[in-house]
Amino acid sequence: MQRYKNLSGHSKVARYLIVKDGMTIQFADSSVYRYTNQTADPANISKMKALAVAGKGLGTFIETNLKDRYSHKIR
Repeated sequence: MQRYKNLSGHSKVARYLIVKDGMTIQFADSSVYRYTNQTADPANISKMKALAVAGKGLGTFIETNLKDRYSHKIR
């Protein structure tokens, strides 16, 4: 997993992994969630990928738009 840049310094996102059909997100509390095109919508996954690479806004986007739209909790 890639370390999230966290340019704002306040994100709850710690790491991310981009895959073809979604993303895996590790939060600062060590919880890990999988978001997919099927559960979160391809447009949202695309936005998440862009925010992850940019290093800013991913945690806020997830909290605002996708809070419970993950496919499963890994841990």
